[in-house]
Amino acid sequence: MEIILKQDIPSLGYKNDIVTVRDGYGRNFLIPQGLAILATDSAKKVMAENMKQAAHKQEKIKNEALELKAKLADVKITIGAKTSSTGKIFGSVNNIQLSEALNKQGYSVDRKNILLKGEAIKEVGEFVAKIKLHKEVEFEIPFEVVSE
Repeated sequence: MEIILKQDIPSLGYKNDIVTVRDGYGRNFLIPQGLAILATDSAKKVMAENMKQAAHKQEKIKNEALELKAKLADVKITIGAKTSSTGKIFGSVNNIQLSEALNKQGYSVDRKNILLKGEAIKEVGEFVAKIKLHKEVEFEIPFEVVSE
């Protein structure tokens, strides 16, 4: 019996794979559990069309991420923070402040996509953050923390 997997199943296959299993396993377990559907001709055509559309959407998202990466290559980010006389910051600078600084400059980057190396920043200076715009598009952006 040929089936199309609806999700990843260890030792059997990945989502949207067409696999051959024994009739009992397919009819009594995989299909009733919602893990697979029968691989009829119409189901194969629908799956092929869905994969084609998903690939097109992913390509469009990746191209948008590459465009944003090109725009962010020349951006200079400066974050002001209240500091003591020794240069230590009251509190810390984290990905939220970086996201807000980018949004003020007109670039929409979600804070969840910004990764700081190590812990939050607790002193003034120049640092580098990693921004992941897409699973295939990531880059590092320098920023500076100054005393207000």
